[in-house]
Amino acid sequence: MSRRDTSQHGTSDVAIVGGGAAGLSLAHRLARSGTHTVTLVDAPDGPLRPPERTWCYWDRGAGDLEEAISASWSRLRVHGADGRDVTVEPEPLRYYMLRSARFERLVHSRLAEAPGARVVRATVHAVRSVAGGAEIRCSGHDGRKLTLRARRVFDSRPLTVLPPARTLLLQHFRGWFVRTAADRFDPAVADLMDFRVPQPGHGLAFGYVLPLAPDRALVEYTEFSRRPLGTAAYEAALGHYSRKILNLGEFTVQAVEQGVIPMTDARFPNHLGPGVFRIGTAGGATRPATGYTFAAVQRHSGAIAAALRTGRAAMPRPHGRRALAMDAVLLRALDTGRIDGPDFFTGLFRHTPPERLLRFLDGGTTPWEEWGIGLRTPLGPMLRTAVELPFLPRRSHGPTGIEPRHRESSR
Repeated sequence: MSRRDTSQHGTSDVAIVGGGAAGLSLAHRLARSGTHTVTLVDAPDGPLRPPERTWCYWDRGAGDLEEAISASWSRLRVHGADGRDVTVEPEPLRYYMLRSARFERLVHSRLAEAPGARVVRATVHAVRSVAGGAEIRCSGHDGRKLTLRARRVFDSRPLTVLPPARTLLLQHFRGWFVRTAADRFDPAVADLMDFRVPQPGHGLAFGYVLPLAPDRALVEYTEFSRRPLGTAAYEAALGHYSRKILNLGEFTVQAVEQGVIPMTDARFPNHLGPGVFRIGTAGGATRPATGYTFAAVQRHSGAIAAALRTGRAAMPRPHGRRALAMDAVLLRALDTGRIDGPDFFTGLFRHTPPERLLRFLDGGTTPWEEWGIGLRTPLGPMLRTAVELPFLPRRSHGPTGIEPRHRESSR
């Protein structure tokens, strides 16, 4: 066992369940602060380990994540369904891309250097509150049973059933890492939304292109709809987008990734009992109307670390009530078809100052700024939806079958 795996006994100040974006981000914050002993419980190598994922977000600088950054862009582009595009430079913000394996190596190295921090490779079976905190029951790769204790446990494992909601859409996608025979990409510009793809009968669809070099890029097909597609349908959509719309010519697919993100106005409880909290998508970090998660996870991790330093018992939530209320209206308007999704998002990029718009999509704008942006949206459909929402029942949608991947700001 490595130095980080040998200590299986005693009580940590904080234990984190899951080594995805949320778990790694919180462990990273706490390792940097050095004020608490930390145990990160991550799945051992095998079928429970997810494949490598891509996480993106925008910020004023890479900061302490710089070692994990794979690429970044200062110019962003949206293609309307009418073929017209709009390119923006949201200075001082940049769009950053990192890969999960590289981020994990960074965080694990920081934990290895931090006194009182460790990584335990184990399969978690149960988390429950006990006197003085909480305990995690799990088993190692050899089947040996372990019981880990901590004063506070932050659980990032995906939910098998989402809380009741008035609206639920899924952001689902499949992406190819492609290499073209000739230079086809502009490495200076990332395409956030390309609505030139055929639109589904319900919801919306768009392409997404992150150029890594003149002949390399991540090319994705994304839908907001109620059900994911089958592999053959994703492949057909990606093939059409790559060949007919992007005109890539001859290319090879070097890697594939696929994911599903819930877009819902469900109320996610973040406090499960004395000493047990949820984080990440399971704790409500995903923005309901966009699926953006990674940037919210960074802010939430920082807020949790600050709360722990000051000894607060209550933990902050990832999003404020005003942002969630606006998202609930937009999500419902998209689901009912009262607003045209491609026109709505393209219009926002055409008529809103780019830096302000990106802060709005991240929930970082003032009420006055939000009022100004709201005046540029279809007022009638949005007001009708806002009036309707309080009278709609929340209902269960059954098992999710979701293994979320966050590509923000999963998205």
